[in-house]
Amino acid sequence: MLNKFKHNFKIFKKIDHLIISVLNKKFIKQKFKVFTSYNRASLLLAGVVCAIISYLSIPFFYNTNKLINKVENELSNNLNIEFSLSEDFNYSFFPRPSFKFKKVSLLNQVENFGKMKVDISISNLLFTKNIKIKNVTLHNINFDINKENYNFFVEILKNDFSNFKFVIKDSNIFYRNIKNDVLFINKINNIKYYFDTKKLSNFLVSDNEIFNIPYNIKFQNNFDEKKIISLINSDLLNFKIKNVLNYKDFKKKEGLVEFFYNNKKSKAEYNLTKDLFKFNYFDKLLDPNFTYKGSIYFRPFFSESSGNLKELNYNELLNPNSVLIQFLKTEILNNQNLNLNTFIKAKQISTFKDLIDFELKAKIGEGLIDINDTTFSWTDDINFKISDSLLYMKNSNLVLDALITIQINDYNELYKFFQTPRIYRKKIKKVQFNLSYNFDQLTANLDEIKIDETVNKKVNKILNQLILKDNKLQNKIYIKNLMNKAIKFYVG
Repeated sequence: MLNKFKHNFKIFKKIDHLIISVLNKKFIKQKFKVFTSYNRASLLLAGVVCAIISYLSIPFFYNTNKLINKVENELSNNLNIEFSLSEDFNYSFFPRPSFKFKKVSLLNQVENFGKMKVDISISNLLFTKNIKIKNVTLHNINFDINKENYNFFVEILKNDFSNFKFVIKDSNIFYRNIKNDVLFINKINNIKYYFDTKKLSNFLVSDNEIFNIPYNIKFQNNFDEKKIISLINSDLLNFKIKNVLNYKDFKKKEGLVEFFYNNKKSKAEYNLTKDLFKFNYFDKLLDPNFTYKGSIYFRPFFSESSGNLKELNYNELLNPNSVLIQFLKTEILNNQNLNLNTFIKAKQISTFKDLIDFELKAKIGEGLIDINDTTFSWTDDINFKISDSLLYMKNSNLVLDALITIQINDYNELYKFFQTPRIYRKKIKKVQFNLSYNFDQLTANLDEIKIDETVNKKVNKILNQLILKDNKLQNKIYIKNLMNKAIKFYVG
């Protein structure tokens, strides 16, 4: 029995040693795994830290002058624009590597500094010579646009934007005349240039303001079809312009413009050569209410045009808030190099149905605008003629000075219109006076009034100033009362 016990004890002892041996090996192996896992994580972390430090340290190895020259060259190659960058810049790391220049100018306009952000490719950071531009964003730039660079924003569309985008934000465009005076300012909220791979086109999308009127622009340069399609839209004015320009023929470009205003549609066909621009404008395809055609010669610059319409809109002609009046107030036409002649004929003037046969002759030359020899009639009884005229700006108001000649064919019809008492109906053949009309204040000053070549001081005093109202009926009553008062003093 004792021998059997000793034998079993030896067996259990061997099993115990075997179990302890196995457990020791597992423990050592687990310890080793923990140790090696810890070292691996540490090495990985150290590698990440080194990579981050290396990434953040890259700008310290750049040569500033070489970097600026490289960026300027890249901008010039991609945009065909000469930039001038300052040495005052920052390097941003996130969300992508980029340079932020605190002072930048272009178009040789050193005084109009702005800011610029240039995104660069992350794969070419180590060496200055390998830096590639991805996106460019300009901030707070003042663009001076003149006759030398007037097509700057459209010309940019010819560049290759397949690898980067060009954005302009919170900037201004100053349009200047030949004397370098500011004609008007266009505020840029946002402009973006980019390439659409599906449409094979460069796009310009712009959000702007001019005269406190918001509007947006969309340009498309289709390289495949060789067309430039543009859309200008203002929801505030309910006005939209769409233009399609075909430039397949390099020597002669053709286009079509569509105008949409208050649910009305009109079109203009045009063609452009090196020396001549010809256009034909109409508001309907069938039985047009308005047609206007003309030619503009570039060498030397001269324009002549003519138009016919059934009815001329009085509000668009004389309303101080009309597009025409606001355009004239910009003085963009007061240019010594402009020579324009235009003739517009209308059968009738809206609002005043008795005003007929309106013939407007406008001339622009040597910086002056006149409407000499413009005529119209009141029925068939009275003919009006404008001469010695001049349109100009005075104290920020648009003013017309002119000599008005009124030829009266039937004076009885005139008295009937003014409801003049019969005892004051003296025969009158001709009335002439100097007029100074203020489009903004709606006032008309009459001076040197002659009735049948005779000056009457009392009549001059009464009609010295007319103050018109917005209300048509008020104007009609006001003018009738004033004219009857003047007629009474004239008859005596």
